[in-house]
Amino acid sequence: MYIYGKNSVIEALDSGQVNVLLLAKGLNAKSVSQLEKIAKKSKTHVKFVARIELDQLLKTTKHQGIVAELEDFEYADQEAPFVNAKEKGEQLLLVLLDQINDPRNYGAIVRSAEALGAHGVISEERRSAPLSATVIKVAAGAANHIPIVQVKNLARYIDQLKERNVWIYGAAGEAYNESKDLDWNRSVALVIGSEGSGLRRLIRDKCDDTLKIPLRGKIDSLNASVAAGILINDIISQREQTNG
Repeated sequence: MYIYGKNSVIEALDSGQVNVLLLAKGLNAKSVSQLEKIAKKSKTHVKFVARIELDQLLKTTKHQGIVAELEDFEYADQEAPFVNAKEKGEQLLLVLLDQINDPRNYGAIVRSAEALGAHGVISEERRSAPLSATVIKVAAGAANHIPIVQVKNLARYIDQLKERNVWIYGAAGEAYNESKDLDWNRSVALVIGSEGSGLRRLIRDKCDDTLKIPLRGKIDSLNASVAAGILINDIISQREQTNG
């Protein structure tokens, strides 16, 4: 698995997940010095190659001459998000993905979830983008700091969450409630559906309630990752206000 671009590669080096750092010959000396220093700290081998080799390897010229070969990324255990919340002494907040097939959306949601304080991101094996290099790149290092779980059947997983007293809330544009109308001081799973078709009927029916983001402009919908970020922030902010 390869990722590219200076910022993404530095995040990966800092997390210790880079097997080999590939740098294009003729790269800016200041950048080379910075990257070699970080690579040395993480004991990562640095290899200089012709830029055309990176073009051919990645099938793009947008790599900035900076590429990281990553270790294989593994999904977290299903219990990991619960452990994460417990260790932080916080009410559980999970983000469940229903048919998020765009790897950029997937990566952006992972990034927002980690940055804003969720405890895990869960996708379904057959109806989600795979955990690819694009997902890891867009997540910009967040994938190393939040459990990412894959389940075989999202509906069955929701049933298991309910058995653990986790409340399930689905994001839906036609919902009646807004985030301010709901009680977030409990263990919660927020379900985000695809931009095209939203939540599947089966998943919607299993939600305890649905909520919407009030839109004031002429556009009648939001990108899935943007919606996820807004709702996660609303939940965490209201918890902080309630608990002082």
